[in-house]
Amino acid sequence: MIAMALSACESSQEAFHFDEMTYSPSQTVFRLFAPTDARCVVVLGQDSLPMKLGSDSIWTVIAKGDQKGQTYQFVVNGQASPGVFAKAVSVNGEKGVVVDLHDTNPEGWENDQPVRRLPQDIVIYEMHHRDFSVNQPEAKYPGKYLALTEPWAIEHLKDLGITNVHILPSYDYGSVDETRLNEPQYNWGYDPVNYNVPEGGYSTDPYDPLCRIREFKQMVHALHQAGIGVILDVVYNHTYDIEHSNFQRTYLDYYYRKATSVPGASSSGYSNGSGCGNETASEKPRMRQFMIESVKHWINEYHIDGFRFDLMGCHDINTMNEIRKAVDEIDPSIFIYGEGWSAGQCALPSYELAMKINMQKMPRIAAFSDEMRDALRGPWSDNSVGAFLACVPNSEESLKYGIVGCVTHPQVNMKEVNYVKEPWAGEPTQMISYVSCHDDMCLVDRLKATIPGIKDDELIRLDLLAQTAVFTSQGVPFMLSGEEMLRTKKGVHNSFESPDSINRLDWQNKELYPQVFTYYKNLIALRSHHPAFRMAHTSLVEKHLEFLPTPSCAVAYRLKDHAGNDQWNDIIVILNANREAITVDVPQGTYTVVCCDGQIDENGLGEVNGNRVVVGPQTALIMHN
Repeated sequence: MIAMALSACESSQEAFHFDEMTYSPSQTVFRLFAPTDARCVVVLGQDSLPMKLGSDSIWTVIAKGDQKGQTYQFVVNGQASPGVFAKAVSVNGEKGVVVDLHDTNPEGWENDQPVRRLPQDIVIYEMHHRDFSVNQPEAKYPGKYLALTEPWAIEHLKDLGITNVHILPSYDYGSVDETRLNEPQYNWGYDPVNYNVPEGGYSTDPYDPLCRIREFKQMVHALHQAGIGVILDVVYNHTYDIEHSNFQRTYLDYYYRKATSVPGASSSGYSNGSGCGNETASEKPRMRQFMIESVKHWINEYHIDGFRFDLMGCHDINTMNEIRKAVDEIDPSIFIYGEGWSAGQCALPSYELAMKINMQKMPRIAAFSDEMRDALRGPWSDNSVGAFLACVPNSEESLKYGIVGCVTHPQVNMKEVNYVKEPWAGEPTQMISYVSCHDDMCLVDRLKATIPGIKDDELIRLDLLAQTAVFTSQGVPFMLSGEEMLRTKKGVHNSFESPDSINRLDWQNKELYPQVFTYYKNLIALRSHHPAFRMAHTSLVEKHLEFLPTPSCAVAYRLKDHAGNDQWNDIIVILNANREAITVDVPQGTYTVVCCDGQIDENGLGEVNGNRVVVGPQTALIMHN
């Protein structure tokens, strides 16, 4: 084997790229960002290749000849790792592998077409590979990427009508041992190790470095062929740990924030805004560029259609805007959203962070609305306390704020809104509307916790009422997988490492409660068919959405004058959480009812004439003229 160092000039040209391993049949180039006073070596197979320092702290070496299939590790001052930007790894991600990524392309990949939509047209379905398929009798590949290529899975998602699957972290993560997949193991995956390689535990062979990549692409291709976009959950805000981090093993303390004065900081001084023992430093040039290049890699190599940023509030505003800019250069319709909060105090001041309150500084990036979520189900801080769905008064204004898409509206009294006193979304498409997700109790469990002794009929009514609020609101709707069949996690609040018996979807419920799936399906179709429910601009919402007077524990509004160029002139939506029927005054007219008493039919369920309407207990009424 012949190895040689790159010249300083060549190194400088690559200074801000993270191609740590660049393969060709004639040579493989290794680059690494590491301290200038370090000793850096690449262990390629059985050979050790000393690296040479160029400019900008970039160490380089070339291995001549065809190295395809060889494993490698960067060793920096005795610390070995695959580097921070490995694109293929051995089992459990311990070593990088020299690959030609063209070899991982499945049949038809060259013709794969990403699925891009306008933000207002997106309907998000959040799912975990194992949850979704491990309990499905028809699954040939339960818990694997390939399960999402199977007819039963594609048919279910298409029939439901969602437009995008949001897949929980699918990069190589640390808490599942890929050598023991025959033993019970479970994790959500929010413990990153190698950010740019698919997780081997979801592949059919984690020992084959090409298998996980090829099968991930097969999954994406199958979903794309069905017209379904793929959103990747990315967790750049922290690593699995500090000591074994690839970041730390290549450049000690560069990629992390340290601030001993921050409450919650570790004894060694690492800031802990993530709540996971460490917090990455997105504001540092190399960490920022790592995030940008990583996102671009998932788009270019895996054809990903969107990204959900875990604890986005840990990242600085400039980095998120730079990511948006870089993505726009590839395709402006790729959707980006995240959690507009952190899990603790970060080392940067809040005005620099991608918090929800700063969303207007980050155009075309969206955030979750915990205002709407908690207005419906109750506060995140206490699972036993209910809100609108439990007919607890004083949640109505917060729900209205969610209905308008968290933008300014003359009829929303911000003084009465939970958590914020000023609108944070510049446009309604910056708001993700939802009532539950993987984190915290799912909707069914929360209803059981806040309404002791609730019976199935009441539970179903309130479940459907909650999702009616979500899917008829402005903004971008989001649902947790399995809720279309009354998913329960047996009351477990944080099921990140609970067994399958807690996390798996209850597929039998689809047969037991067919009316629930049918309602969800028809509700999503109603939204997709009527642009009045998905106006893209604040000015349109202010012009066309008008709230109507209601008694306590009810909200009513009118989408008027062909809102969003809808074919229907006026649409009335009334949400009644009371245990008794209510009467609501509406503009005089003749209306066709399309949603009533747990049923939806766009062709009509009957007519209402006059200026008053009766709405059944714990149900929604939607009608139009």
